[in-house]
Amino acid sequence: MKFFNFFTQEIAIDLGTANTLIIQDGEIIIDEPSIVAINRKTGETIAVGTKAMQMHEKTHENIKTVRPLKDGVIADFQAAESLIEGLINMTGTRKKFFSHMKMVICIPSGITEVEKRAVFDSADHVDSKETYLIHEPMAAALGIGLDVEEPIGNMIIDIGGGTTEIAVIALSGIVCDQSIRTAGDEFTADIMNYMKRQHNILIGERTAEQIKINVGSALQELENPPDDYAVNGRDLMSGIPKQITITYQEIAHSLDKSISKVEDAILKALETTPPELASDIYKTGLYLTGGGALLRGLDKRIAHKTKLPVHIADEPLRAVVKGTGIALKNSHRFSFLIDRKSV
Repeated sequence: MKFFNFFTQEIAIDLGTANTLIIQDGEIIIDEPSIVAINRKTGETIAVGTKAMQMHEKTHENIKTVRPLKDGVIADFQAAESLIEGLINMTGTRKKFFSHMKMVICIPSGITEVEKRAVFDSADHVDSKETYLIHEPMAAALGIGLDVEEPIGNMIIDIGGGTTEIAVIALSGIVCDQSIRTAGDEFTADIMNYMKRQHNILIGERTAEQIKINVGSALQELENPPDDYAVNGRDLMSGIPKQITITYQEIAHSLDKSISKVEDAILKALETTPPELASDIYKTGLYLTGGGALLRGLDKRIAHKTKLPVHIADEPLRAVVKGTGIALKNSHRFSFLIDRKSV
């Protein structure tokens, strides 16, 4: 048996709307944006990940950049396969002769059977011999070190790029969950619309993302406010490039509606939680993971709304992929992994 283990290549993939992370032998070896650059004439993939991101919104007519995942699920099959293949090639995993590839891939909890099949098909195309799927909240719970097999309720809020996953986990299963398509991408779109409405300035997705990272906030009043941020864009009145300076209060105002949707989903999930688990959650609090957890003041705002303690994971961006890696190592033990036969 050990002889065959030598040929087995095991990788865990967190296939995210914004970033894809790959873990092998307990180490994160790939952390790249989920984007592909394609030559329109030949259909060839020119670049994936960071290189493709540098081309995003700066291409001419012969090159297009595609984000294969929308709202946490595969929207463009061919581009998704190119992305997975390109990233796996970066790892050097496929160079081994006779290798038997085993994968665990992360999926949103609100995914349909058809969307699950699409993930399996994409994995088959990159020669995966054994593929398992794991729901994001479950992976996030494992990644932050919770014991998911215990009869204790824990609530995970995973705010990614495409979806916000809210789930109550106990006894290796998801008891109740809410999956909404308001997350990082929606926040970015809100910032772009706000700049257009309020300042008559047109900015791209990448600039809006930078604004979110530098001065993004969920609260109008912060204890340690970030410095004002200079934004370059195109003036809608004159058509000439110009620069303006914005404050974190403005961004908090622009994100307010979307954050309220996330809060409503959390309250809805709490309403459907069985009473015994609700009493556990009162003691353990809520756990925030995903890129959205890095938004300044979000934990305080959710804590104020729910009157419950809110904990942010140590590395919120990596919690899901770490959990996927743990599931990969113990795939024989965890009953919540979905394999080909379950779909």
